[in-house]
Amino acid sequence: MKQEYIITVYSENHIGLLTRITIVFTRRKINIESLTVSESAIPGIFKFTIVVNTTAELVAKVASQIDKQIDVLKAFYHTNDEMIYQEIALYKVPTEALYENNTIETLVRNSGARILEITREYTIIEKTGHKEETQALFEELNKAKVLQFIRSGRVALTRDPIERLSEFLKERDAMLDSID
Repeated sequence: MKQEYIITVYSENHIGLLTRITIVFTRRKINIESLTVSESAIPGIFKFTIVVNTTAELVAKVASQIDKQIDVLKAFYHTNDEMIYQEIALYKVPTEALYENNTIETLVRNSGARILEITREYTIIEKTGHKEETQALFEELNKAKVLQFIRSGRVALTRDPIERLSEFLKERDAMLDSID
Protein backbone atom coordinates (compact mmCIF):
# COMPACT_ATOMS: atom_id res chain seq x y z
CA MET A 1 0.00 0.00 0.00
CA LYS A 2 1.34 3.42 -0.94
CA GLN A 3 1.85 6.09 1.68
CA GLU A 4 3.98 9.17 2.20
CA TYR A 5 7.56 8.67 3.42
CA ILE A 6 10.33 11.09 4.31
CA ILE A 7 13.81 10.03 3.29
CA THR A 8 16.70 11.86 4.95
CA VAL A 9 20.11 11.64 3.36
CA TYR A 10 23.28 12.93 5.02
CA SER A 11 26.38 13.76 3.01
CA GLU A 12 29.22 16.15 2.56
CA ASN A 13 28.61 18.88 -0.01
CA HIS A 14 29.74 17.26 -3.29
CA ILE A 15 28.97 18.33 -6.86
CA GLY A 16 26.75 15.89 -8.74
CA LEU A 17 25.37 14.06 -5.70
CA LEU A 18 21.87 15.47 -6.13
CA THR A 19 21.78 14.17 -9.71
CA ARG A 20 22.90 10.70 -8.63
CA ILE A 21 20.27 10.62 -5.88
CA THR A 22 17.43 11.69 -8.17
CA ILE A 23 18.42 9.05 -10.74
CA VAL A 24 17.69 6.38 -8.10
CA PHE A 25 14.07 7.62 -7.97
CA THR A 26 13.80 7.93 -11.76
CA ARG A 27 14.92 4.33 -12.31
CA ARG A 28 12.26 3.10 -9.89
CA LYS A 29 9.61 5.43 -11.40
CA ILE A 30 9.03 7.19 -8.07
CA ASN A 31 8.06 10.86 -8.19
CA ILE A 32 9.71 13.18 -5.67
CA GLU A 33 6.93 15.21 -4.03
CA SER A 34 9.29 17.56 -2.17
CA LEU A 35 13.05 18.03 -1.90
CA THR A 36 14.95 20.29 0.47
CA VAL A 37 18.69 20.43 1.04
CA SER A 38 20.42 22.35 3.81
CA GLU A 39 23.24 22.19 6.30
CA SER A 40 22.62 19.89 9.25
CA ALA A 41 23.52 20.35 12.92
CA ILE A 42 26.85 18.61 12.23
CA PRO A 43 29.40 21.01 10.69
CA GLY A 44 30.23 20.13 7.08
CA ILE A 45 27.33 17.68 6.77
CA PHE A 46 24.31 18.42 4.59
CA LYS A 47 20.83 16.98 4.93
CA PHE A 48 18.52 16.12 2.04
CA THR A 49 14.85 15.83 3.00
CA ILE A 50 12.96 13.96 0.28
CA VAL A 51 9.22 13.27 0.36
CA VAL A 52 7.83 10.43 -1.74
CA ASN A 53 4.57 8.54 -2.00
CA THR A 54 5.35 4.84 -2.44
CA THR A 55 5.25 1.43 -0.76
CA ALA A 56 7.25 0.39 2.28
CA GLU A 57 9.17 -2.14 0.17
CA LEU A 58 10.18 0.42 -2.47
CA VAL A 59 11.17 3.14 0.02
CA ALA A 60 13.41 0.65 1.82
CA LYS A 61 15.08 -0.30 -1.49
CA VAL A 62 15.53 3.33 -2.53
CA ALA A 63 17.02 4.31 0.83
CA SER A 64 19.38 1.34 0.60
CA GLN A 65 20.47 2.30 -2.93
CA ILE A 66 21.05 5.92 -1.90
CA ASP A 67 22.99 4.70 1.13
CA LYS A 68 25.43 2.95 -1.23
CA GLN A 69 26.18 6.13 -3.22
CA ILE A 70 29.71 7.45 -2.93
CA ASP A 71 29.65 10.65 -0.81
CA VAL A 72 26.49 9.60 1.10
CA LEU A 73 27.18 9.10 4.80
CA LYS A 74 23.81 7.58 5.63
CA ALA A 75 20.21 7.48 4.39
CA PHE A 76 17.16 6.88 6.59
CA TYR A 77 13.44 6.70 5.84
CA HIS A 78 10.51 7.50 8.11
CA THR A 79 6.74 7.74 8.06
CA ASN A 80 5.13 11.11 8.70
CA ASP A 81 4.18 9.96 12.23
CA GLU A 82 7.87 9.52 13.07
CA MET A 83 8.73 13.08 12.03
CA ILE A 84 7.94 16.65 12.94
CA TYR A 85 7.66 18.59 9.70
CA GLN A 86 6.60 21.91 8.23
CA GLU A 87 6.52 23.84 4.98
CA ILE A 88 6.40 27.57 4.41
CA ALA A 89 4.17 29.29 1.88
CA LEU A 90 4.20 32.86 0.61
CA TYR A 91 1.18 34.54 -0.98
CA LYS A 92 1.09 37.85 -2.83
CA VAL A 93 -2.37 39.41 -2.90
CA PRO A 94 -3.52 42.82 -4.13
CA THR A 95 -3.43 45.30 -1.24
CA GLU A 96 -6.78 46.74 -2.32
CA ALA A 97 -8.35 43.39 -1.33
CA LEU A 98 -7.34 44.11 2.28
CA TYR A 99 -9.26 47.37 2.26
CA GLU A 100 -12.43 46.11 0.57
CA ASN A 101 -13.45 44.17 3.70
CA ASN A 102 -11.83 42.36 6.59
CA THR A 103 -11.98 38.87 5.00
CA ILE A 104 -8.25 38.59 4.27
CA GLU A 105 -7.28 39.99 7.66
CA THR A 106 -9.58 37.45 9.33
CA LEU A 107 -8.15 34.61 7.20
CA VAL A 108 -4.61 35.61 8.14
CA ARG A 109 -5.42 35.70 11.86
CA ASN A 110 -7.49 32.51 11.93
CA SER A 111 -4.90 30.50 9.98
CA GLY A 112 -1.91 31.54 12.07
CA ALA A 113 -0.36 33.31 9.09
CA ARG A 114 1.31 36.70 9.21
CA ILE A 115 1.74 39.68 6.95
CA LEU A 116 5.37 40.23 5.91
CA GLU A 117 5.09 43.30 3.71
CA ILE A 118 2.48 45.77 2.55
CA THR A 119 2.93 48.09 -0.43
CA ARG A 120 0.37 50.08 -2.40
CA GLU A 121 0.16 47.33 -5.02
CA TYR A 122 0.51 44.10 -3.08
CA THR A 123 0.65 42.43 0.33
CA ILE A 124 2.86 39.43 1.13
CA ILE A 125 1.48 36.85 3.55
CA GLU A 126 3.47 33.99 5.11
CA LYS A 127 2.02 30.73 6.43
CA THR A 128 3.94 27.87 8.02
CA GLY A 129 2.30 24.46 8.33
CA HIS A 130 1.55 21.21 6.58
CA LYS A 131 0.82 21.20 2.86
CA GLU A 132 -2.92 20.81 3.44
CA GLU A 133 -2.97 23.94 5.63
CA THR A 134 -0.99 26.11 3.23
CA GLN A 135 -3.09 24.87 0.29
CA ALA A 136 -6.34 25.59 2.14
CA LEU A 137 -5.21 29.18 2.81
CA PHE A 138 -4.26 29.56 -0.86
CA GLU A 139 -7.73 28.48 -1.93
CA GLU A 140 -9.36 30.99 0.43
CA LEU A 141 -7.01 33.84 -0.50
CA ASN A 142 -7.42 33.09 -4.19
CA LYS A 143 -10.99 34.32 -3.96
CA ALA A 144 -9.27 37.74 -3.82
CA LYS A 145 -7.05 36.73 -6.78
CA VAL A 146 -3.64 35.66 -5.48
CA LEU A 147 -1.00 37.29 -7.69
CA GLN A 148 1.80 34.87 -6.80
CA PHE A 149 2.13 31.78 -4.63
CA ILE A 150 5.07 29.59 -3.63
CA ARG A 151 5.43 26.72 -1.17
CA SER A 152 8.79 25.44 0.06
CA GLY A 153 9.92 21.87 0.27
CA ARG A 154 9.39 20.08 3.54
CA VAL A 155 11.75 20.50 6.46
CA ALA A 156 11.64 17.69 9.00
CA LEU A 157 13.20 16.38 12.20
CA THR A 158 12.74 12.96 13.75
CA ARG A 159 10.71 12.55 16.90
CA ASP A 160 13.40 10.11 18.10
CA PRO A 161 15.43 11.86 20.82
CA ILE A 162 18.65 10.24 19.57
CA GLU A 163 20.24 11.63 16.42
CA ARG A 164 20.74 8.43 14.44
CA LEU A 165 23.39 9.97 12.20
CA SER A 166 25.54 10.91 15.20
CA GLU A 167 25.27 7.34 16.49
CA PHE A 168 26.17 5.96 13.06
CA LEU A 169 29.20 8.28 12.78
CA LYS A 170 30.43 7.26 16.28
CA GLU A 171 30.14 3.58 15.37
CA ARG A 172 31.90 4.16 12.03
CA ASP A 173 34.72 6.11 13.66
CA ALA A 174 35.16 3.39 16.31
CA MET A 175 35.32 0.74 13.59
CA LEU A 176 37.88 2.79 11.60
CA ASP A 177 39.98 3.31 14.74
CA SER A 178 40.00 -0.44 15.41
CA ILE A 179 41.29 -1.09 11.87
CA ASP A 180 44.20 1.32 12.36
